[in-house]
Amino acid sequence: MNSVPVVELKDLDLVYVTDREAVLALTGLNLTVSPGEFISLVGPSGCGKTTLLSVIAGLLPPSRGEVLLHGKPVPGPTPEVGYMLQQDYLFPWRTILENAQLGLELTGRLNDAARQSVLELLGGMGLENTANLYPHQLSGGMRQRVALVRTLATNPDLLLLDEPFSALDYQTKLQLEDLIVDTLRQRGKTGVLVTHDLSEAIAVSDRVIVLAANPGRIRSTYEIPDNIRRAQPFYARDEAGFNDLFHEIWRDLETLEGKGE
Repeated sequence: MNSVPVVELKDLDLVYVTDREAVLALTGLNLTVSPGEFISLVGPSGCGKTTLLSVIAGLLPPSRGEVLLHGKPVPGPTPEVGYMLQQDYLFPWRTILENAQLGLELTGRLNDAARQSVLELLGGMGLENTANLYPHQLSGGMRQRVALVRTLATNPDLLLLDEPFSALDYQTKLQLEDLIVDTLRQRGKTGVLVTHDLSEAIAVSDRVIVLAANPGRIRSTYEIPDNIRRAQPFYARDEAGFNDLFHEIWRDLETLEGKGE
């Protein structure tokens, strides 16, 4: 395995400065994410989970410390990092194929071979007959699959996932968990997921990182046992040790809320 981490945070602080005050949003973050690893960030509201994704994506510069991507400082947004959000943000006036290839257009890499690759991605997601349809003709789950194709089309090394399943019904959510984990494993991608769903975090991840709030910082790290990691997310919840780990992390989160963090 490549010894250079995909993502590395070194003594990272982030301060929000407004006209009235300066707020320390994140502090003292040290984190390493290895190639092919999938981690989840959980914690109380206001602990900076989404802010941390924005820092890793190069959308927010740290106030102190470093963010490294493949060992090099992140100067700003890069095609090496794909970002998938809770909302699909598909343009209603563009066809599904046109939406899915948007990232390739914006980075000047859209050609016949790339367009064919996007069509193959759509087929792999069960969307082979949707290329000429429009977003309003698809269900919410299908639209999120299109958003995943759009994210994968630029072939990023790292995927940042900000609660991409939270607006979906439970059955669709479970199906998409399996789909995303299988896709990342098959393609050797690295993933960082923000979620409020602790069960989801354990089912899809190699590690779960618990963040505390005021300011946001890493409180605990939980390694997911091999038997749970090897199972598909749908079946991982039935694996031995899943419930014990769920309750252990739940108690950790309850402690944070009890402290008002």
